[in-house]
Amino acid sequence: MRQRILGIDPGLNITGYGVIDIAPTGVSIVEAGVVRGKTRGDVPARVLEIHEGITDVITSLKPTVMAMEELYSHYDRPKTAIIMGHARGVLCLAAAQNELPLKHYSATQIKKILTGSGRAPKNQMQDSIRRELGLSEVPEPADVADALAVALCHHYLSKVASAF
Repeated sequence: MRQRILGIDPGLNITGYGVIDIAPTGVSIVEAGVVRGKTRGDVPARVLEIHEGITDVITSLKPTVMAMEELYSHYDRPKTAIIMGHARGVLCLAAAQNELPLKHYSATQIKKILTGSGRAPKNQMQDSIRRELGLSEVPEPADVADALAVALCHHYLSKVASAF
């Protein structure tokens, strides 16, 4: 059975996405990009834009699973976590409406799987994605690299789980 993974790096301004295909010959990128919340200052309009954008990706590319970075919150910035929760909520809704299984991974877990360090900086993550996927340049913006990292993390952890 074909596996097509949609990786998501959620954000209210920019949500990165990366779709990869898993085949016996290896991993290949189907499409990667960003969905932008263009409406400034209007949270309901922004979450609608994110929902519609990701729903378009799901409808057109037909992934078999969606993997998303978990919400990270710092005690100094509780408002950021609440705002990010809006974006994650509509992304979860898009998965549910399309009957798409959804898996969640922490940022440190994703970084550890791809670089060996749960505290890897953005540039190290981008370079790791470039190498893993055989790209000539690092994916830009960083949200795209992060989304591809989430998809690869799901793929690698699925391989380990299916081995047992």
